[in-house]
Amino acid sequence: MRPHSNAEPPTQTEIDMLLTIPQLLNSAQLDKISQVLEGADFVDGKLSAGFAAAKVKQNEEMRQEPERMQLLIRILMASLGHHATFRFGALPHRVADPIFARYRPGMAYGDHVDDPIMGTTGPRFRSDVSMTVFLNPPGDYDGGELVIRSTFGERSVKLPAGDAVLYPSSSLHHVAGVTRGERLVALTWIQSYVRDPARRELLYELNLAREALLKEAPGAEHTGYVDRSYANLVRMWSDL
Repeated sequence: MRPHSNAEPPTQTEIDMLLTIPQLLNSAQLDKISQVLEGADFVDGKLSAGFAAAKVKQNEEMRQEPERMQLLIRILMASLGHHATFRFGALPHRVADPIFARYRPGMAYGDHVDDPIMGTTGPRFRSDVSMTVFLNPPGDYDGGELVIRSTFGERSVKLPAGDAVLYPSSSLHHVAGVTRGERLVALTWIQSYVRDPARRELLYELNLAREALLKEAPGAEHTGYVDRSYANLVRMWSDL
């Protein structure tokens, strides 16, 4: 696996603001997560699902053991906090504690949208952005694609271990049935400073231009215009 570098330019795959994050987790982090998950107790995923989702959800999720969860959260959140694509793509205000899920043969998750309001033990928050982090290689299992439906059709996502995908929580999506092996993922949800996905997309693309200008022509007048416009649009559209 190539070493992870936060200095690399963000990679964007666009379908209603669908962003892929290559190598969010490096090989050492993935090995540590695998060790922590080994021997963990997994329970029926329906226990964490809303009323509608529970009807189509067939997976298992790691039981919320405090010590094990805190270690996993530290590993994942450390990578998120330093990754430019996550910070500028999601514009995160609150990030939910992750869920670690596995799918074995015969398991799937039918079409659903994520719950709009989340949080049961702490402050409640609105889910704007969903994130799936793939924890094992795609060759370990058959099926298991994350299929996200949009105005442009369906997009199937099955990424290498350590890669992640961000997509609007309001999008209709499902996980295709696993027919061989085991699919392991981490899932989390984000309340964004900017609730509207179209505005987040505009800000993400404007920031790509802004960062390029700040590197290539930091003292230029037009760079200043773009920099100020980005900051003021975030201020105008922030929902706090």
